[in-house]
Amino acid sequence: MNQPEMERRLQTLEDIEAIKQLKGRYCYYCDAGYDPDGIESCFAEDAIWEGGSFGTYRGRKAIREFFVKTAPAALTFAMHLVMNPVIEVNGDKGKGRWYIFEPVTFAEGQQAGWLAGAYDDNYVKVNGQWKYQHLRFKPYLSTPFNKPWSNSKFGPE
Repeated sequence: MNQPEMERRLQTLEDIEAIKQLKGRYCYYCDAGYDPDGIESCFAEDAIWEGGSFGTYRGRKAIREFFVKTAPAALTFAMHLVMNPVIEVNGDKGKGRWYIFEPVTFAEGQQAGWLAGAYDDNYVKVNGQWKYQHLRFKPYLSTPFNKPWSNSKFGPE
């Protein structure tokens, strides 16, 4: 392997690790009471956050506002457990897919439950740091089952 090839491969590995750290920070900020400043810092200026019936928000300020008002009103506790990342990097752009399994407490009735789903993300490197360009959350499962997603304002469309 020649020097330029080795450097390219090393850069790809460093970028993948930085994207994993980005996902980790995002999850940490969500689980720390939906810290709006921390969450906002994970996104590019023109980013999109898309969460099924949670809504779609365009731009860092709109994403921040969602996490100030809506998310904490819906979930009083969350522990984002993300796994199985598949990450591809091409220069200053990347994409990733993750599964999520999440114990939660729904604000309505303080009902404990579980969420499971997937993230389908696009990333962009801004000033040397990876940010979300487009985060898509697709829920697959929610408990308790007596409130199916289709009848809940917080489920898939």
